[in-house]
Amino acid sequence: MYFKKITLLFFLIFASVTYAQTLSLKEAIKTGLENYGTIRAKTNYSNASRETLKQSKRDYLPNLNLSAQQDYGTVNGQNGPLYGFGGLGVASSGLPLPEQNWNSAFGALYLVNMNWDFFTFGKTQEKINLSKIDVQAKEKDLEQEMFQQKIKISAAYLNLLASQRLLISQKKNLSRAEVFKRTAAARVKNGLLAGVDSTLATAEVSKAKIALNLARNFVKEQNNKLVDLMGVAPQDFVTDTLFVNQIPRELVTGLASDSLHPLLQLYKTKIDYSNQQVKLYKRFYYPTMSAFGVLQTRASGFDSSYATDQTAYNRNYWDGVNPDRTNYLLGIGITWNLTTPFRSSKQVSAQKFVSQALQEEYNQADRELKSKLNFAEDKIKITLENFAEAPIQVNAAQQAYLQKSTLYKNGLTTLTDLTQTLFVLNRAEIDRDIVNNNVWQSFLLKVAATGNFDLFINEF
Repeated sequence: MYFKKITLLFFLIFASVTYAQTLSLKEAIKTGLENYGTIRAKTNYSNASRETLKQSKRDYLPNLNLSAQQDYGTVNGQNGPLYGFGGLGVASSGLPLPEQNWNSAFGALYLVNMNWDFFTFGKTQEKINLSKIDVQAKEKDLEQEMFQQKIKISAAYLNLLASQRLLISQKKNLSRAEVFKRTAAARVKNGLLAGVDSTLATAEVSKAKIALNLARNFVKEQNNKLVDLMGVAPQDFVTDTLFVNQIPRELVTGLASDSLHPLLQLYKTKIDYSNQQVKLYKRFYYPTMSAFGVLQTRASGFDSSYATDQTAYNRNYWDGVNPDRTNYLLGIGITWNLTTPFRSSKQVSAQKFVSQALQEEYNQADRELKSKLNFAEDKIKITLENFAEAPIQVNAAQQAYLQKSTLYKNGLTTLTDLTQTLFVLNRAEIDRDIVNNNVWQSFLLKVAATGNFDLFINEF
C-alpha cells in the first residue's frame, strides 16, 4: 500500500512538470473560435442586426396611443390669435368674459389615438430590405473574422510544431556532443589525445546547451502566441506530429475552390448595403399616406349654463372627472414635403460615390488575393522540391557523422573534422524540420488566398 502511494505521488509530480496536454489542430481552432474576444463581439453584433431587422418589420404597425388626464383650473377665454409654439399652449376653453375671474373646477380628458402610415411608396419595405442586407453584412463580417482566426491559429500551431521539432533536434545535438566529449575525455586521460581535444569537446557541449536553451525559448514564444489566439489561460501544449512528415493530399489531387473568398463576400455585402441605401433615399422623394382615428371623452365641473351664469360650476372632484361628452374622428391624409427631393438628391449622389469606393476596394482586394495565390503556388513548388531533398541531406550527414565519429574513436581523424560533421548533421536535421513544416505553411498560405479553409482542415 505504501509503495502504491509513493508510485502515485511520483506520477503526479512527473505529470506536473511535463506539458499540460496534447493539442490537436482541430481542438485549437474550436477553442479559439469559442473564446476569442473579437469573434464573440462580432457574434453579438450579428445577433443585434437580426433584432434590428425584427424591429424594422414592426415599424409598419400603426401607432396606438392611450391618454388620460385630470386637471383643476380656471376656464377664462379671450378673443385673439394664439399659436401653441413648441406644443406649450394651454387647452383651457371658455367664454371671453369682460373681466378675469378665478372660478375653478375639476376637468378630465380621456383619449384614444391611432395613426398608421399605410402607404409610404416603398419606404417601409426598403427599410426592411436594408435591415436584411445589414444582417448579411454582419454575418459575412463574422465569417471573415472566423476565417482569419482559423488561418492565424493554424499558422501559430504549425510554428509551435516546428519549434518543438527544432527542440528535439537540439536535444539530439547536445546528446551527440556529450558522447564525443566523454570519448575525448577518456582518450585524453589515457594519453591517446592532446588535452586540447577535451577542451574543444567541452566548448561544443556548451554551444549545444546554448542552442538548446534558445530552442526552448523559441518554443515558449510560439506557445504563448497560440495561447493568445485561443483565448485560454497560459499553459503548455504538445502538438500532433503525425501529419508533418507527409504531403497534404490536396497538393497531389489539386487544390480548387469555387466559392467566393470570405473577404470578397464581405465587400460584396457592403456594396449591396450601400446600393440599398440609395434605393431607400430615393423613396423619400415620395409622399406618405396615413390613416388616423381619434376617440375622445371629456369631463368638466363647469355646467352647460356657465355662459350665462358664472356661478354654475361645481368644485366636486367626481363631478369634474366623470366623463359626459364623447367625440370621434376618422380620416386619411397625405403629407409631402416638396423640398425633400432637392435635399435627398445630394444624399443619393453621395451614397452612389460610396458604392463606387466600395467597388474599388473590392477590386483591390481581389487583385491582392490573386497575387497571394500566385505567390503561394510558386512557394509550394519550391517547398516540395526541398521536401524531396531534405531526407537526402539528412542521410548523407548521418553517414558522414558516423564515419567521422568511428575514425575519431580510433584516432584516425581530428576533433575539428568530427565537430564539422556534427554541425552539418545538426543543420541538416533543422533544415528537414523546417522544410517539412514549410510544405504545410505554404499549403495554408494558398488556402488563405483561395478562402476555403475546409481544404486545409480536412487533412487532419
